Amino acid sequence: MTDPNVRPDDPNVDKEDSVVLDAKRLRALAHPVRVQLVGLLRKYGPSTATRLAERLGVNSGTASYHLRQLGAAGFVEEDTERGNARERWWRSVHRTTWFNDPDLAEREPEATLAYLQSVAAIYTLRTQQTLSGLQTMPRAWRNTFDMSDWALRLTPEEAAALYRELAEVIARYRRDAPETVASAPDGAERVAVITQILPELDAPAASSLPSGPQEEEGSPTS
Repeated sequence: MTDPNVRPDDPNVDKEDSVVLDAKRLRALAHPVRVQLVGLLRKYGPSTATRLAERLGVNSGTASYHLRQLGAAGFVEEDTERGNARERWWRSVHRTTWFNDPDLAEREPEATLAYLQSVAAIYTLRTQQTLSGLQTMPRAWRNTFDMSDWALRLTPEEAAALYRELAEVIARYRRDAPETVASAPDGAERVAVITQILPELDAPAASSLPSGPQEEEGSPTS
């Protein structure tokens, strides 16, 4: 999966090819450049720091540093079959990342927020890139583009069930990976399906909030 974040109950997940975030890995991934580097290697396959830096708009030294940090945490590794003395190639070790541990999120609130904000920024960037190219897309693909939202009122259990049902639908369709591109049918292109279930908890009703300084019943007002 090219997305940097999935849940362990996702039917799209190959558990043999996934990594579960612990505290060390979460802290290592809590940087937007590192999240993007992992995503690019999963999406396009092995690459060099120089090529990755060009895609991200950073210098190659920055990309190299973050790749080494990701390597120390076990997210990427050197591709020795491609590299040579002058050029190091890197590849992703896993296809998916699991992060669904409430206890870890509570123990590492700053790293959790940094990681999730990086993921959200990547999703926003993908949307903006598609919008920028929308007018030049073939009409058939323009007609598939969609940005929709629905306001629902659910219990936590219903929201979890909704996620599972959406994941089951997505699992019925062909997955994208660098090694499967050649076997895809003619006309198949990469399509990003981004799901977001965003709880918007109600604020307390206005009538239940104090409107000003409170006084004991029967106390004088002047």
